[in-house]
Amino acid sequence: MLRQKISFYLDDLATPIGKLINIAIAFLVLASATSFVAQTYPIPDVTRYHLNLLDDIILGIFVFEYFLRLWCAEEKLKYLFSLYAIVDLLAILPFFLGAIDVAFIRLLRWFRILRLIRLVESRSLFVNKTEDIAILLRILFTLFAIVFVFSGLIYQIEHPTNPKFHNFLDAFYFSIFTMTTVGYSDVMPKSDAGKLTTVIMVLTGIALIPVQLGELFKRLIKTANQSDRIGEMKDITCSGCGLSLHDADAQFCKVCGTKI
Repeated sequence: MLRQKISFYLDDLATPIGKLINIAIAFLVLASATSFVAQTYPIPDVTRYHLNLLDDIILGIFVFEYFLRLWCAEEKLKYLFSLYAIVDLLAILPFFLGAIDVAFIRLLRWFRILRLIRLVESRSLFVNKTEDIAILLRILFTLFAIVFVFSGLIYQIEHPTNPKFHNFLDAFYFSIFTMTTVGYSDVMPKSDAGKLTTVIMVLTGIALIPVQLGELFKRLIKTANQSDRIGEMKDITCSGCGLSLHDADAQFCKVCGTKI
C-alpha cells in the first residue's frame, strides 16, 4: 500500500501533492543547472564552495529518488531500461563515479537538465491549457535541452586548453550557430574530442530541430483549421478538468470523460 502510494505521487501531476513533489524536483534540476553555469565564470572561492555543497545535496536527493522509484516499480528490469530511468541514472552517475575521473564526471552532470522531460511530457500539468501550449512548451524545452547539454559538453571539453571558451556563454554561442549550421569561425574547437562533439552536435541539430519545428507548424495549421468550428461549440465548463469548449452534441468531456 505504501509502495503504491509513493509510486503514485512520484508520477502524479494532477493532485496538489504530486504536483508539489514534481515541481520541487524540477526546481532542484534548474538550481543544479544554474550552479553549473555559474561555476564557469570567475567567482569567489567561498561562493564556489557553497555551490559545490548545494550540488552535493541535490545529487544526494536525486540518488534517493532514483532508488525510491526503483523500489516502487513493479517490473524493475523494465523500469531500469526505460527512458526516464536512463535519464535519471545519467543524472546520478557522478555519485557512483566520484573516485574515478573528475573530468568525466563533469561531463555527465550537464545531462541533468534532461530530467525535466518527465515534467514537460505530462499532459496533467497543462490540464487547463490548450494542447497547443503543451506542444509548444515541449518543443521549446527539447530545443533548449539539446543546446544546453551540448554547450556544457563542449565547454567542459575545450575550456582547459582552448582560450576561446572562457565560460558557458561562449559555448552556448558556439552551439547555437553550429546547430543552426550558420557556423561562425571565431570560436572553434581544437581538441579531437571537441571536434567529434561538434560533429554529433551538427547531426543532432539537422535531425531534431526541423522535426520539432515541423511539428509546431503542423499544429498551428491544424489549430487554424479548427478555429472555424469554435462557433459551433458550446461553452460549458467541465467540473472534472475545467475544459470550457465542447462539441455541440457532446454529452461527456473529451478530456476526462466527466458528464457535462
